[in-house]
Amino acid sequence: MNGDTVDIDLARTWVQAIAAAVDKHKDHLTQLDSAIGDADHGTNMHRGFSAATTALADFAPDTVGAVLVKTGTTLISSVGGASGPLYGGAFRAMGKALDTPTTDTQRFAAALAAGLESIQKLGAAAPGDKTMIDAYAPALAAFQQQAGAGGDLAAAALAAADAAEDGMRATTPLQARKGRASYLGARSIGHQDPGATSTALVFRALAETVGAR
Repeated sequence: MNGDTVDIDLARTWVQAIAAAVDKHKDHLTQLDSAIGDADHGTNMHRGFSAATTALADFAPDTVGAVLVKTGTTLISSVGGASGPLYGGAFRAMGKALDTPTTDTQRFAAALAAGLESIQKLGAAAPGDKTMIDAYAPALAAFQQQAGAGGDLAAAALAAADAAEDGMRATTPLQARKGRASYLGARSIGHQDPGATSTALVFRALAETVGAR
């Protein structure tokens, strides 16, 4: 396998890496959510990705997409609140775009774009609304830029992770315009968005999974 390919094992390892990152940071996610949300984001994400890891353990997928669709379906069925449908829908959309045993960086970029489209359709949020999109949109743009310039998967994933973290930090001064936090109005200013934070974990897990092989 060359360094520019996503295969079934890599997809499964990525989901496991997200679960590990969420487990490590679940208290932090909940602290962020207690300031501007329902204080359950860390718990919900942990439950969802733990369930996804369990679901994948005895699953025999024949495509990269099957891993991600299974992950998304599990998230939708096991996570409460808005994050289950948003993350679950994104993983299902990504998976539906990757119906082959292996895929290249360009096709993976297209799958990530399908994931963002799913989130925007369901959440009706735009960049600057202080949501997970503020991490996802710049991550996608960075990934696409690297892929378009001929960068390999590792370079694209690393650029995406860095951009997601920049976007995550940039939510702090924003006033929330969507989701539970929007009810707080100006009081949402000064708090980092929990959804953008978990999105950054997802992209950092991808970069670390690709970089470790």
